[in-house]
Amino acid sequence: MAAERLILENQQKIRFHSLGSAFGIDDLAAAYAVQDEFVKILQDQGEVPAGYKIGLTSRAMQDMTGIPHPISGVVHASMVRQSPATLHLSDYGRLGLELEVAARIGKTIEPDAPLRDLAQAAEAVDAVCVSIEIIDDRNADYSEPLDLLTLVAENSWNHGIVTSEFVSEWPDLAACTGQIYRNGQLESEGSGRGVLGHPLMPLVWLSEHLSRRGEALPAGTIVTTGNFVRTVFAEEPCVFRFDIEGLGSVTVNVEH
Repeated sequence: MAAERLILENQQKIRFHSLGSAFGIDDLAAAYAVQDEFVKILQDQGEVPAGYKIGLTSRAMQDMTGIPHPISGVVHASMVRQSPATLHLSDYGRLGLELEVAARIGKTIEPDAPLRDLAQAAEAVDAVCVSIEIIDDRNADYSEPLDLLTLVAENSWNHGIVTSEFVSEWPDLAACTGQIYRNGQLESEGSGRGVLGHPLMPLVWLSEHLSRRGEALPAGTIVTTGNFVRTVFAEEPCVFRFDIEGLGSVTVNVEH
């Protein structure tokens, strides 16, 4: 089974590679079906869903991966951490961190009435915060486009999130800038406009994606909406601080 194979390769930190059609992952629908099995195995082991990650919502990330559209994965409650958080390099094949806005859904979006525009997305959100999405790309090779289908099947590489405090009032997220600092030194900077024009617009994509699958977007769900800049990787102990202007900061201490 493809999902079992992917979980095993994650546990053994085997370098990311395409599983190919030999495992029946021939199209995007099949990839999400394997993701469903991947998530079910984790939930059978005690994990509880807390939300979703939306990936590849910025041009920077699409250029980095060679994948020209968003993808999604499931975030589990045990992997939701409050800032400051400590992560260990030994737990990952290669630890990657992404600067994102996280939105908390205030009312259930039913599959027969998905979000259609930014105004509806903003109305559906009751709070937002700064978040770091934790990924493990298992030393993927970016010199060629990644295998989209295997990436999606592997729960879109989500290994949790770190959040600041949620707030019920927020600035114009499209106009906000975000910065990543490594050991106090500015490493990268981006704008909320780079995330599909506005960091809440990916919620429209997710709602429509779930609608096609006959699934609701429940109240209380936490959704990370996509990276402001390219992923940063931690290969040695360090301290990261991720800031979003007017919204807050998240700190991660990376140890061996």
